[in-house]
Amino acid sequence: MACRRQLSFSFRTWGGQRRGAGRPPNGATAGVGHLRRPSLSHRHPVHVTLRIVSGVPSLRDGRVFARVREALAAGQERFGFRLVHFSVQSNHLHLIVEAKDRRSLSLGMQGLSVRVARAVNRRLARRGRLFADRYHARALKTPRAVHFALRYVLLNVRKHARAGSGSSRTVAWGDTPAGFVDSRSSAPWFAGFQRPGELAFGALQARAEWCASSELEAPVVPAKTWLLLHASERQGGFDVDDVPPV
Repeated sequence: MACRRQLSFSFRTWGGQRRGAGRPPNGATAGVGHLRRPSLSHRHPVHVTLRIVSGVPSLRDGRVFARVREALAAGQERFGFRLVHFSVQSNHLHLIVEAKDRRSLSLGMQGLSVRVARAVNRRLARRGRLFADRYHARALKTPRAVHFALRYVLLNVRKHARAGSGSSRTVAWGDTPAGFVDSRSSAPWFAGFQRPGELAFGALQARAEWCASSELEAPVVPAKTWLLLHASERQGGFDVDDVPPV
């Protein structure tokens, strides 16, 4: 009986796990991973971060910021999504939002991102992608988490100024002097500061400026979740001059 010879197989060279496989990142390095986002409860507010591609002028520039704020206001409440707070920095945005579920968050953020990108590109007479990658979202599930997220977002300009100065003292930082709220954020509409509203300097002026340019009462909507409504009662307030950790 003749011997049977083992036949060799040639395997395909595509597919499977290997170096360089998969969809390339939006930029030189990978940003927010394309993993399935976890489920979201309507009881938990969300801290969202959006980063801008390099080469775009500062979003805090007065002419650009005015368009960004208008775009945020236009998409403040849609699809079960609600924009409660925001902070606009030179190359990124921080948002605190409420959403009915994961789909509402996705649809709301998609609409908001498109509005902001169109507004900025129109103002700067530019074309192309504005956001560097997908948004990063973190659910806030405790009063403590909400307290620190509010402090971080509303006082974010002081955090960046401190990081740039190398100092840890609470003094006048950048374009927001001591005692003043950050007019490039929703801080003028925040009622949870420890000091009386009349001593949170700049808030009244920012609200008046907004009312003169818009029919909306504010660029954000009031909170509805228990955590955002009662975090200050559980954790205490914070001052306009506090500096979040870097």
